[in-house]
Amino acid sequence: MQINVSGHHVEVTPALREYVNTKLSKLQRHFDNITNTDVTLTVDKLVQKAEASVHVAGADLFAASESEDMYAAIDNLTDKLDRQLLKHKEKNINRKQGAAFR
Repeated sequence: MQINVSGHHVEVTPALREYVNTKLSKLQRHFDNITNTDVTLTVDKLVQKAEASVHVAGADLFAASESEDMYAAIDNLTDKLDRQLLKHKEKNINRKQGAAFR
């Protein structure tokens, strides 16, 4: 999985980049076909935002999260993406099983 981390009005430090990489690498235990992930970290006054688009086989998933702390925003972002990946995986499984019964 390729992870691209960029910052808007914020410098992406090596520690922040490593934190994003470790959190998003946990997504692969649920779904193996993740090809590319683009993460944008943004600071607007007192609001820290984290946005990510994940390209998987069969879909493009997007999630955004806001918090006062950048690390908390990244945690919320990975939770949202995790739920979306599980839902996408269940859809694919149900589609394949439903096609076999017809």
